[in-house]
Amino acid sequence: MEKYHKHVIFIKVVIMLTQEDLRQIAQKGISEEQIETQLKEFETGFPFLRLEAAASIGHGIVAPEADERQRYIESWNAYKAEGRKIVKFVPASGAASRMFKDMFAFLNAPYDVPTTDFEKQYFMNLTKFAFYDELDATCKKNEGKGITELLADGSYKAIVANMLQPEGMNYGQLPKGMLLFHKYAEGPRTPMEEHLVEGALYAASAGEANVHFTVSHEHMQFFEQKVAEKKDIYAEKFGVKYNISFSEQKPSTDTIAVNLDNTPFRNDDGSLLFRPGGHGALIENLNEIDADVIFIKNIDNVVPDRLKPETTEYKQLIAGVLVTLQKRAFDYLKVLNSGAYSHEQLEDIIRFVQRDLCCRKDDIKELEDADLVIYLKKKLNRPMRVCGVVKNVGEPGGGPFLTYNQDGTVSLQILESSQIDKSNEEYMRMFTEGTHFNPVDLVCAVKDFEGHPFDLTKFVDRTTGFISSKSKNGRELKALELPGLWNGAMSDWSTVFVEVPLGTFNPVKTVNDLLREQHQ
Repeated sequence: MEKYHKHVIFIKVVIMLTQEDLRQIAQKGISEEQIETQLKEFETGFPFLRLEAAASIGHGIVAPEADERQRYIESWNAYKAEGRKIVKFVPASGAASRMFKDMFAFLNAPYDVPTTDFEKQYFMNLTKFAFYDELDATCKKNEGKGITELLADGSYKAIVANMLQPEGMNYGQLPKGMLLFHKYAEGPRTPMEEHLVEGALYAASAGEANVHFTVSHEHMQFFEQKVAEKKDIYAEKFGVKYNISFSEQKPSTDTIAVNLDNTPFRNDDGSLLFRPGGHGALIENLNEIDADVIFIKNIDNVVPDRLKPETTEYKQLIAGVLVTLQKRAFDYLKVLNSGAYSHEQLEDIIRFVQRDLCCRKDDIKELEDADLVIYLKKKLNRPMRVCGVVKNVGEPGGGPFLTYNQDGTVSLQILESSQIDKSNEEYMRMFTEGTHFNPVDLVCAVKDFEGHPFDLTKFVDRTTGFISSKSKNGRELKALELPGLWNGAMSDWSTVFVEVPLGTFNPVKTVNDLLREQHQ
């Protein structure tokens, strides 16, 4: 029956796709088989994950004491001193348009004065924004009046238009990484610049800091130009040489959109509509980075220099945990590969996998020695990540869970709410009562014990994508997102959670978030 079902899908796809469709698919570097699979996924949906428990302190989350923290930081500094290649990987392709949703609404509102609490907060605090001086100069150029005069005239919308629109500062369309976030005596900084500073503080090795930004195609030239303008300033300030690289999300990771009846959605010109596959597509970009260790942190999660010591300390801490665990895993792999090991050594390795790497297999005691060794090698010789998690204070973010994998093991995963069966009361209670969430604060080891890079695409759980509702030109559609970068795309990695302070998590989701004390 299953073969017949696939055959039906295949026949259906062939009938629905024209020669022009096939040319369009091929130009993107997508195979017909991938389209067939995606269309089938729209029909069948994705299975929900089976949960054991939300991770918590002592149950999947480590909270090192002060002396332990210091030891881990020393381990990280010793690792860096070996001249290892470290890269800071920053997903930065998002446009800032969502940051200004409320201000776009104000521009289009039937009223002309700030009315909502959000609008009032914005205008009452205009001088506190790092972009104030640039906005003031833009208003003078375009309106013949500065912000103070425009406010006195009640020309509120003129100020917003000069911030958002292309003839002004164009903040409505720029990438988030290019906006002015923080004030300094020597001038305001963008998030891109703050990441360069962070790279020098905790990710530099042998006098070099490697930073990689993933950017959208339309912003690439702008990013490159701005980095070229700024990097020498920070190289001199911190005494490092910057190696800065960029990549774009591959067109081959786009996914086909469908109508509500699961037939391919077509644009007005009859062509197929493809949409970016979400941040999970970046596993391809990550896979091409040549590094021993890679830090991952979102573009908008940055703080001014006065708050960076805490961020730097905990980044070094989680990196120290990573390299300490990796060294033990490598030592155990060498023992297993030698073939000369005792029963006691096997017991020690089992404890390490189950206790330190939080990967458990209930029937492990029933395995014959040969099968046990194969299992242990598989769980030790794979990419490793240590994820900072913060106490849950109601911010949106993936939760740390102990989850059943397809091979029957239980391990740590970062889950989004879309991966959880909402009709399962116990699972929803776990999700809503979870003590921590992941703010995208990861450090990753991506080479095996012989120094060869892992093919990260082989460690993705393809069944963890999800389907969302979108619209195009007023027409409803369904979109397919790939397994998220730190969710299903890293499903088969060794994962460890470490508690980090809430002060290390300061994302900017709306323009008014820049008024928070942490960004002033």
